[in-house]
Amino acid sequence: MPNKPSVVTPERFASGFTYQQYITQINVNKDQFQKYYATARLSAEDDAFFRRIASGPNGLNKIMVIGEDWCPDVFRGMPLVARIAEAAGIEMRVFPRDQNPDIMNEFLNRGQFMSIPVVVFYTRDLREIGRWVERPEIANREREVIEAAVKQQMPGATDPDVRVAVRERTQARYPAWQQESLHEMRQILAAKLDK
Repeated sequence: MPNKPSVVTPERFASGFTYQQYITQINVNKDQFQKYYATARLSAEDDAFFRRIASGPNGLNKIMVIGEDWCPDVFRGMPLVARIAEAAGIEMRVFPRDQNPDIMNEFLNRGQFMSIPVVVFYTRDLREIGRWVERPEIANREREVIEAAVKQQMPGATDPDVRVAVRERTQARYPAWQQESLHEMRQILAAKLDK
């Protein structure tokens, strides 16, 4: 059975926001996007890697990001992706999740979760190379430990109070998680393009 055609056509891709357009129109956390854009550093080796995999005829040529400005994983991850796009000289387009349910439905995490950000790497003709979703694996493991500690220290706390406490405690981990995100994205792309 053939795969269903993507809703992300060349025209649809081109209609997305550039990173700067997205930042200009967001309503919350602009300061957080700016903060994590400033901390998103690519080493000379990272820079060379992304330039190399973008140079081939079937290499990385476009990146699509699905996100929302209220999400910590988005304001930590999307600026890093913008830095990658800049380093490689490739086009990046951003689609707000809640305004683009058809795109989100195509890229559900594990086929059922509307996790964001979703970062989709494409060739020039929009063939998907790979995708990266939400946060690095180490962040998932560390969040579980932090959440368990919060629940133990705050018995009877409401779910919103637990989420706030977890967010406060995880912020110190964001720079390391950002670098791990970069590492995971490189692995995804290297597996497909760096042969």
